Amino acid sequence: MPTLGTFEYDNLFAGDAQIVREAVTVKSGENLKRGTVIAKVSGEVVAVNSGAVEGTTPYGILADDVNATEASIPAVAYLTGEFNEAALSFGGEDTADSHRAKLREIGIFLKNNQGI
Repeated sequence: MPTLGTFEYDNLFAGDAQIVREAVTVKSGENLKRGTVIAKVSGEVVAVNSGAVEGTTPYGILADDVNATEASIPAVAYLTGEFNEAALSFGGEDTADSHRAKLREIGIFLKNNQGI
């Protein structure tokens, strides 16, 4: 029987809250991993970074790895849900604590999962 694909459990999700997805465009120059907390800048998304001029407010969480270093690329973002804060990544020096309150305001809740 042929293998159609593989799946590696990454412990990103931390509960069973409803997940809302949205199509987004990752801005050219970004190379982001699944679980990156993103911000919207001029209609495209980048890694959230409170030390940047733009892209300081969380918008969602990237659903898949996206390499947009050469050109902007369509992607999918999670806009709501419960996520394992240890599985998230951020831009700059940011951490889960940097954005916890803002993420909660937009329907994203952070929890601590036990690894498997």
